[in-house]
Amino acid sequence: MRLLLIEDDPKIAAFVSRGFKEAGFVVEHASDGNLGLQMALGASYDAAVIDIMLPGLDGLSIIDELQQRRIKLPVIILSAKRSLDERVEGLQAGGDDYLTKPFAFSELLVRVQALIRRASDAPEPTGFTVGDLSIDLLTHTVMRAGKKICLQPREFALLAYLARNTGRVVSKTMIMERVWDYNFDPHTNVVESRICRLRDKIDKGFDVPLIHTVRGAGYVLKDTP
Repeated sequence: MRLLLIEDDPKIAAFVSRGFKEAGFVVEHASDGNLGLQMALGASYDAAVIDIMLPGLDGLSIIDELQQRRIKLPVIILSAKRSLDERVEGLQAGGDDYLTKPFAFSELLVRVQALIRRASDAPEPTGFTVGDLSIDLLTHTVMRAGKKICLQPREFALLAYLARNTGRVVSKTMIMERVWDYNFDPHTNVVESRICRLRDKIDKGFDVPLIHTVRGAGYVLKDTP
């Protein structure tokens, strides 16, 4: 899942970014309102966390612009403003939820996950099964044919992304944007090397390979040739 964070306080931004990354999100951060709006208009995100008081363009103006352009982006507002009138103003402006500072990250995470579930009109899956491979997103447990497979966090994130797109080819660019927290560099082989390591753990020793390379297009997880 991809999150846009628009927050000018560097400590809060670092704290929130780290928490969401540890929860499996790809986080893109803007420290001012103008840049944040450009990013929101120029890319696709599953949700946004937007502070109200921002340099350049305030959070409510960003939300209003997204509404005017009919950009369907679930938004949770962060603000030091605590009064009922101010919270109502933020929600009336188009925010989907409102959280006052200071806040517990666990609450922010749960609220963002709830927004994403409501926006998709479907519950977030807790796991995937592809052939004899099972992936538990809650416990980060991976099993194949009854055998437990130990993965590093980035390997698990990569496998989970492939599983969310079972049967669909995902490109190197898509993987870099969704699994790694930076834009695609055509000269890097980080995707190929991590796919190779993942294959060693997921497919090696089993009769049916699950991770397939589609030459010139990308990779796909499936239990058929």
